[in-house]
Amino acid sequence: MKDKERASRIKMIIMDVDGTLTDGSLLILPDGEELTSYNVKDGTGILLARVAGLKTGIITGKTSKSLEKRAEKLKIEEIYQGILDKKKILSKILEENNLDPDQIAYIGDDLGDLEVIKSVGLAGAVADAHPEIKKHSHFICKNAGGKGAVREFIEFILEAQNKWQTIEENFKDFFNKKEQI
Repeated sequence: MKDKERASRIKMIIMDVDGTLTDGSLLILPDGEELTSYNVKDGTGILLARVAGLKTGIITGKTSKSLEKRAEKLKIEEIYQGILDKKKILSKILEENNLDPDQIAYIGDDLGDLEVIKSVGLAGAVADAHPEIKKHSHFICKNAGGKGAVREFIEFILEAQNKWQTIEENFKDFFNKKEQI
């Protein structure tokens, strides 16, 4: 099956965080609190997916207050933090949302993502992903993690689904509701 055909079937996009939505850097303050930087382009991509009617989710190994705030702001439907067995959570998401694996797109960067990458309909890797992740991915981004790779992956899906007219028609109304990126 061709990658665009795979992308045309997607109903939900799930993302890893560290190294995917971020560049993997952590800034640790003297009190031990961690600061994380997110790319606004990726945030806009997530909102565009929502405008087009796609669900979004996050499965990450770390736990972060800043991620909770970011996911809340972007209205990401499913967020799972502190997860070591990401495939188990994928099964839960599939069941709760009545979806098949071929309706899920997942983008990641490192070995913790491998079992999910092998299990979904459309697997994506950021440009600086581990070689094993790239080997098993259908779509390899030109952009690195935290540098617009998630937006690139989402736009590939939206293009394959011919969603741009829907986005254009609904974009202003969506953002007039005070959506923030």
